[in-house]
Amino acid sequence: MSMAYLAQPGQQQKLEWLDGGTLSILLDGAATDGQLMVGRFDVAKGEAPPFHLHTREDEVFMLIKGTALVWVGEEEMELAEGGIVFLPKNIPHAYRITSTTADLLMINTPAGIEGMFRHAGRDRAEPRPDGFEISPARMAEAAEKFGNVIVGPPR
Repeated sequence: MSMAYLAQPGQQQKLEWLDGGTLSILLDGAATDGQLMVGRFDVAKGEAPPFHLHTREDEVFMLIKGTALVWVGEEEMELAEGGIVFLPKNIPHAYRITSTTADLLMINTPAGIEGMFRHAGRDRAEPRPDGFEISPARMAEAAEKFGNVIVGPPR
């Protein structure tokens, strides 16, 4: 059963993500009865996940601040500040941040993908292990475990 949920910024889990960026888990499946996940990325120029697709969830992302290149299939598009993208499951996609920094809101439905981010990333509330990195192998393991398919390297 769904219930109302409120989490102040200090209560939201913050994960170290690609290239030292941060993903804040704003809402997860536990908070939304599995209905959706909402995350917010604070990342720098060049941050780019592998070219991938989701087998379980649809994705929406909005570029709150910054600019990016977005690939949907083989089509390349520029995404300006305030732009939004809808990515149905099973559609290969990727992005690369082109501005100095970016603030990116991500929504996935149903929830579940947060498990991939938690598996591959690192909770910033814990001490950083020596040599921590999100290697391609770690990313591939997390993707496979949570229904994502990496179809190519970052673009």
